[in-house]
Amino acid sequence: MYTVITSIAFDEALTPGARNAVKDCLRLQPSERITIITDKECAEIAASLVHEIEKIGSEYHVFVMEDYAERPLKDMPQVILDDLAKSQVSIFAAITHTGELGSRIQMTSVVNKNKIRHGHMVNINKQIMMEGMRADFLEVDRISERLVKKARATKIIKTKTDAGTDFVAEFSPSLKWLKTSGIISPDKWGNLPGGEIFTSPFNTNGMFVVDGVVGDYLCQKWGDIQKHPLFIEVVDNRIKSVECSNKELLKEFLDYTHTDENSNRVGEFAIGTNIALKNIIGHILQDEKFPGIHIAFGHPYADHTGQNWVSTTHIDCVGRNFDIWMDDVQVMRKGKFIFENF
Repeated sequence: MYTVITSIAFDEALTPGARNAVKDCLRLQPSERITIITDKECAEIAASLVHEIEKIGSEYHVFVMEDYAERPLKDMPQVILDDLAKSQVSIFAAITHTGELGSRIQMTSVVNKNKIRHGHMVNINKQIMMEGMRADFLEVDRISERLVKKARATKIIKTKTDAGTDFVAEFSPSLKWLKTSGIISPDKWGNLPGGEIFTSPFNTNGMFVVDGVVGDYLCQKWGDIQKHPLFIEVVDNRIKSVECSNKELLKEFLDYTHTDENSNRVGEFAIGTNIALKNIIGHILQDEKFPGIHIAFGHPYADHTGQNWVSTTHIDCVGRNFDIWMDDVQVMRKGKFIFENF
């Protein structure tokens, strides 16, 4: 029996975030078609999104993944991929299960091929809908645009924190910087809530202290790791060593970053720009937009950045309270942007 999303009651406090997603971020038009991919855990959020879609009058199709396959998904069901290919707009709003990244990559491959405006709300919850999704995304976009213009002209970014980060990233003109501010275009799908600029670095070296959160399924298990940070030493864009007082977290992180030959390679360098966020909450979807730097090991979004290698894994690593210099011009101090410098 298929889940009927429109029969599910939802908390009206979800409405402002849902409206932001559909109207401001995805700019859905009445003449367009939208595919919503969700799961049983996020059905209430999906219902709030559908309510806003119905106000616009667009054709929509909703898929609750458990109605079509057992979790964790080995592959995204073909019926979902076929429907997605017919749409101009899409939303993924679901909780991740271990081992499902491949199925999500199948989905985003269809998104990329068909230039679909796609909002990626992976591991979305009510708190994020009522915090990060209520941001003024037009203002976040203005800040992101200013910062990405400066980043595209930057050769070296240096960053330090009181927690011990001392990290240097080098950039190449052949590797593109992208802006995912929450205002989503056909050129690049984006996570919601939005608010970051990112690229794949040419090279990175130094100590990166993860005293915020780590991504994928480790985030759901460990949340905010400020009391047990990961100390990651990077040499020539690969992990050289990792230390952590939480030995279980350390083992899981090392296992994850040794999945394939590039799982320990820095694939992403990003700066969060969602100034509506005031605290790390222990949830990667929102925390990676928190003003500051995060890096990711693995999958470098090669289709968009132009990077020449791939990986089957991708794990984000978020820190706190950064000082950031772009070619010796300081653009952030203790986690606060210095707007006059970019």
